[in-house]
Amino acid sequence: MSLAIPEFLSARLGLPVAVLGGGVSGDGALSLLSRLGARADLYDRNGAEFTPDRARGHGLVVFSPGFNLHHPWLEMARKAGCICMAEIDFASVFWLGRIVAVTGTNGKTTLAEFLAHALGAAGRRARAAGNIGLPFAQLVADEDGGTPQAMAICEVSSFQAEQLGHFSADAVIWTNFAEDHLERHPGMEAYFAAKWELVTRTRSSRLFAGSSVQRYASQFGRSIPPASCVASEGQRRDARLRGTPFESYPQRENFILAAAWWRSEGLDETVLYGAAKGFRLGRHRLSRVAVIDGVAYWNDSKATNFHAVEAALAGLEGPVVLIAGGRSKGGDLAAFVRRISPRVACAVLVGETGPALAAAFEACGVPHALRDTLEGAVRAAAGAAHPGGNVLLSPGFASFDMFRGYEDRGDRFEKAVNELHPARV
Repeated sequence: MSLAIPEFLSARLGLPVAVLGGGVSGDGALSLLSRLGARADLYDRNGAEFTPDRARGHGLVVFSPGFNLHHPWLEMARKAGCICMAEIDFASVFWLGRIVAVTGTNGKTTLAEFLAHALGAAGRRARAAGNIGLPFAQLVADEDGGTPQAMAICEVSSFQAEQLGHFSADAVIWTNFAEDHLERHPGMEAYFAAKWELVTRTRSSRLFAGSSVQRYASQFGRSIPPASCVASEGQRRDARLRGTPFESYPQRENFILAAAWWRSEGLDETVLYGAAKGFRLGRHRLSRVAVIDGVAYWNDSKATNFHAVEAALAGLEGPVVLIAGGRSKGGDLAAFVRRISPRVACAVLVGETGPALAAAFEACGVPHALRDTLEGAVRAAAGAAHPGGNVLLSPGFASFDMFRGYEDRGDRFEKAVNELHPARV
């Protein structure tokens, strides 16, 4: 099948297309442009510089989520008369199938992966894409635009949501909302408003909003219809989920929202429960690495915000030695430490926020130590832990001050743990 090019883009694709950002999102855009038979020029801070002269040689600019809407390069492009489209927005123009958008402060990756897994078990054609690691543009290129029966489960971040102009979902599942990304958004209301863009672009107002989303919507004067409200917090255990990742919180919330959407589609709920039993969480999401001398070591490197750390701490029994720190994403660090300090027996702190965290834990009377490396932090945490307790890597901050990404951070943690002692259970 040949991808149909909408009229508003046909002339623009006759010129070389500027792709801003050389990460996975940029790579996805390049793949889709190649599939369309269009020429493309890549601009990145580590490569070719985008200038006013170069902007005038393009008619279309496709940009990665890391570019905020007022980035100087985008301002140059607009002044040169270019159409500027975010990668996920550009991809949506060529997708023939349905779209379910998944967003939230935490859990959206797991929910997107689980829905794709469950739909496959139900005999439906579905793939997870977007902020999950597979760019939507790459999926569209791989699937040749898909079919009307195909379904894309798109994880959409606040960065992506605020950039939309054409993307329109058949349904939006908004898991939760908490403090995050305040280095990009000027406050919690602006962060909420960015995600709300998804709601305004949902066909037939099919929104499934978790409990915390409902609270913040009320606080910020946004109206969510009662039919869209899902009671996702404080629900009783479900015996049918015993032994699955969704048996307890925080993953219990993901299943409740998945089930609400699943029922709205008229799908067999027994298939959803069966899919839960065969589903495994991705790496670096509160997974136990080892038990050494009676101490459990947990890798939760994907916890890059305060809410995720609090959820991890709430899910562990016994004393916790917490390894935390990294590059700040904004937010009230002192208030975060005050909330978690009752659950932390000792904190070992790393990265750019280490000194500020140390001061906050000091104010709360929690023993703490600073270390220059993650390996040193693991050794210090092992020395502070006791049998029956836990060492938890749940950083609460971005990884890019010391690592290539949260995966690199988690891999380094697991290697350091495995080097502590050869006798593991």
